[in-house]
Amino acid sequence: MGQRHYVEDDAGDKGGGGELAALALKILVAGGFGVGKTTLVGAVSEIRPLRTEELLSEAGELVDDTGGVTQKTTTTVAMDFGRITVRAGLSLYLFGTPGQDRFWFLWDELAQGALGAVVLADTRRLEDCFPAVDYFEHRRIPFVVAVNCFTDARRYGAPEVSRALDLEAGTPVVLCDARDKDSGKEVLIRLVEYAGRVHTARLLESVEPQAGPV
Repeated sequence: MGQRHYVEDDAGDKGGGGELAALALKILVAGGFGVGKTTLVGAVSEIRPLRTEELLSEAGELVDDTGGVTQKTTTTVAMDFGRITVRAGLSLYLFGTPGQDRFWFLWDELAQGALGAVVLADTRRLEDCFPAVDYFEHRRIPFVVAVNCFTDARRYGAPEVSRALDLEAGTPVVLCDARDKDSGKEVLIRLVEYAGRVHTARLLESVEPQAGPV
């Protein structure tokens, strides 16, 4: 779920005398084609983000639905990667997943060890995020739905989006601007808080004593 890194003290000791420096958590950023995953990772990352984008080709037009995102000229073919320090001692490593069906074989690899996920949604093409929602629900990976509020898109409230996606009770829906660092950071904080509650509840359930026969 994360890795703890220790800072060596003056004696070079990494044991009990070392100071706990950071907790690193892995977060996925998923959603449909052209929804803003690369934009979100790039906006919030404090390091130069790693991108694996290629120009859209004529062959790709046969399989990639560009309706509603006709201005898009590139596509992620592996993943995006970035890092953000949410607060002292807590860093998030962001992995943006490719949105097209033909790249889904990468999802299982990227999902290993993830604390949770952000599912970006575009209300003009809401059905595009259905597969991501199904993927994380079936694998019991906590996620939040972040509605990327495009300027030409009709605005809907969080309850309306939740009903349209038929989300499980308690799954957060937040509105955001994927281009804005502060907005993206708020989405990530919301996810960490929610995922923390989910994992804590599951841990408590797993250690509860089983009632014996009366």
